[in-house]
Amino acid sequence: MADTAPPLPLKGRRQDAGATATPVALRAKATLWQRIKRDKVMLLLCLPGLLYFLVFHYVPLLGYITAFQDYQPYLGYADSAWVGLGNFATAFAEPAFWSALRNTLTIALVELVFFFPLPIALALLLNSVVSDKLRRFVQSVVYLPHFIGWVIIVSIFQQVLGGAGVLPELLDSAGLPRYDMMSDPDAFPWLLTLQLVWKDAGWGTIIILAALLTIDRQQYEAAAIDGAGRLRRLWHVTLPGIAPVVILLLILNLGQILSVGFEQILLQRDAVGPEAGEVLDTYVYFHGIKDGDWGVSAAVGLVKAVVGTVLVLGANKLAHHFGHEGIYRGADR
Repeated sequence: MADTAPPLPLKGRRQDAGATATPVALRAKATLWQRIKRDKVMLLLCLPGLLYFLVFHYVPLLGYITAFQDYQPYLGYADSAWVGLGNFATAFAEPAFWSALRNTLTIALVELVFFFPLPIALALLLNSVVSDKLRRFVQSVVYLPHFIGWVIIVSIFQQVLGGAGVLPELLDSAGLPRYDMMSDPDAFPWLLTLQLVWKDAGWGTIIILAALLTIDRQQYEAAAIDGAGRLRRLWHVTLPGIAPVVILLLILNLGQILSVGFEQILLQRDAVGPEAGEVLDTYVYFHGIKDGDWGVSAAVGLVKAVVGTVLVLGANKLAHHFGHEGIYRGADR
């Protein structure tokens, strides 16, 4: 039997390492300009959103220099006197600032505790509805108030809970004392929360419902086969499945904890008085826009921004500690 010689390499076939380079390695060698040319369509789609944040969120940050100046509009940034931390000292020395801060934190905590869980609970209830037609009808009903302006909503609540509204008239007809919730300073945080629930609880379910759709149905089937009831499937499958989204929303809400609804509160501030209705946003408005104290208002606004940033970073670090991604991944993840 004749010996067979090993096959000779094909003429012209490259034998270097580059011939076996994987697509991942080839992509890694692409320059920045090549990647831009390759993804130019996607970059153009992102351009309007990037311009929005650049023009309306990042460029205005330069205006915070006003917090360190005795800013005068007719002099501009260049010629206004530099006062350093004087505006912060002035704001912190005013009792009105601390009253506004106290009211802001009270309202924010009430809304966080009693409003934040409601869209989650409502989404879970809607997800459990068997009939698709009924689910879509309920979704449409609960979404609708989100598109109503605060002026109309406050007017509706005034007609129901105000001094001449439906509730005081019912109490009067029943022989009970009339109660005007719209002008009760002690009930103001609860009134704001009630209005927020009626307006935005349905709208907040959109993201939770989308998160529920990402849960694998086979997990529910496997849990049911193992004998888990509805409550155990909710606890061990549904809640862990939406936990990353819930944590993300909670972190974002903490970043805005000092912003509790300027328009909503401004419309009702006079009814309860500044002692109960003044918050940091209205404090900035009345001191800056109406009184012309631009430096102190900018200082308070800067404090709000710094506190919000610290809360977001701290909450995100805490989420990493418990094994969640939060709003971005840490360097060690």
